[in-house]
Amino acid sequence: MKVYLNICKKTKRLEVRPVRMDDYSRWINGFINQKPKQNRFDEGPFDSFNLTEEWLEKRIEERKQFAAKDMMYKFGVFRSVDSANIGFCVITTHMRDDFQYASVGYSILNQYWGNGYGTELLKALIQIGFDDLDFHRLEAHINTDNHVSKRVALKAGMEFECVRKGFILEDGEWTDNEIYFINDTK
Repeated sequence: MKVYLNICKKTKRLEVRPVRMDDYSRWINGFINQKPKQNRFDEGPFDSFNLTEEWLEKRIEERKQFAAKDMMYKFGVFRSVDSANIGFCVITTHMRDDFQYASVGYSILNQYWGNGYGTELLKALIQIGFDDLDFHRLEAHINTDNHVSKRVALKAGMEFECVRKGFILEDGEWTDNEIYFINDTK
């Protein structure tokens, strides 16, 4: 398994890697320059008041600690042509031992929607999960009405498995999620 800070997956148009302090201006610009909220899955522009360099430094340190404990690996998504921050993604360990199983989460900032970045990002994240973090199975847990995310999962090579009822607590309610998965073939 690679060291978290050394993980970097480059695609034709993207670079998926841990956020660094020298990313700060690009990182914050991505979040504050979003369009207004587009749907219930979109947060829209962030209030940058609390997103200081000190705040980011603490988040980076927390991410390193989570990765060192093999709990979670969070990455920034940067466009290769100009290093713009266009999103983020995460791999969360659920079980090692005889399972080697994790879940993936991904988000493209709304000003970059409609360019195929989500599929490209998820394909890169799957490669990181298998090649760099040695997982055998990756799952995406997707709200039943998040049709865009479901299309991204399918385009990235994941398969629909089932609906898990009352699976994730969101806004005080247990919600159903569709499960998409992919197993490593090595």
